[in-house]
Amino acid sequence: MVEWKKLGDLCIIRTGKLNANAQVENGIYPFFTCDAHPFRIDEYAFDTEAILISGNGSQVGHLNYYKGKFNAYQRTYVLDDFKKVDIFYVLHYLKGTIRSYVMGKSKKGSVPYITLPMLLEFLIPIPSHSEQQRIVSILDTFTSSISNLKQQIEERRKQYEYERDLLLDLEGKEGVEMKKLGEVANFVKDKIEASFLNSQNYVSVENLLKDKAGRIDSENVPFKGNWSCYKHGDVLIGNIRPYLRKIWLADRKGGTNGDVLIIRPNEFILPQFLYCVLASEKFFEYYNQTAKGGKMPRGEKSRALSYTIPLPPLSEQQRIVSILDTFEQSIANLEGQLALREKQYEYYRNQLLTFD
Repeated sequence: MVEWKKLGDLCIIRTGKLNANAQVENGIYPFFTCDAHPFRIDEYAFDTEAILISGNGSQVGHLNYYKGKFNAYQRTYVLDDFKKVDIFYVLHYLKGTIRSYVMGKSKKGSVPYITLPMLLEFLIPIPSHSEQQRIVSILDTFTSSISNLKQQIEERRKQYEYERDLLLDLEGKEGVEMKKLGEVANFVKDKIEASFLNSQNYVSVENLLKDKAGRIDSENVPFKGNWSCYKHGDVLIGNIRPYLRKIWLADRKGGTNGDVLIIRPNEFILPQFLYCVLASEKFFEYYNQTAKGGKMPRGEKSRALSYTIPLPPLSEQQRIVSILDTFEQSIANLEGQLALREKQYEYYRNQLLTFD
């Protein structure tokens, strides 16, 4: 027998108190904001086992689980002190339902966000405790496999970065010139009408992923006006909070806004080689030092073009790119396995958590 209960009757629901800019690099504790992944901070406000829900932004409805000391943004919901229900059962159920629930409650054309009453009134089917455990046990086999694949991807990316840094250590080597970025690339001033933009080709800092993880589709596409136009082979860099290391090598034509830099290589440098150089920690450390502003620091665009890069002959650039492509292909294969496992998880989750 299944009993439907309000989420507010199953746990305590509250929010964090901090602004998103409270994060610090290399902080002691996790800091959960409305980003998919936690940042770091040096002070904690919670010491508990909790489900955390992103309350607004492009990741609205995203879920994290954490046990221990942490802190949270003022629009991040913290769910803890669960009563007579398995926290992991609730976590699995929310993963398949909460986002669509929030989107359905939002006004058309507005930016979706979660309110406390929405969560308090959210209904969850509660089977017997033994049935909850059975469901959690099955679904946890998939989430464990997913976590393992993510760990493998992370390790492979570290290998890639190590090899890339070795290959780009070119200063003083034969045939290599040291150039300012502005000598081999420039910012783009082209424009594109909003009518040509869609979720797949519009890029903002919200759908550029931190730590050089590329991009996801946009959920907030402009419908009027002219926007900065990028094309295949351009390098796009998030200019707000550059320490987030948001960068993407464009594989299509599209548009973006003034918060994203569009860097276009000239004939002396391969787009893939330029991307490798700008995706290095060395560049982001340099560019982050130019950032100004309190809550939302921005990099100084003109300083980016003064960054010094190695420029080997095109044939050597291609050799380096080809070596790094083998690592990228290995990562892509693992990401393919991850996508398949996530689909399997979603299928069984929907089967197990659908009640008549």
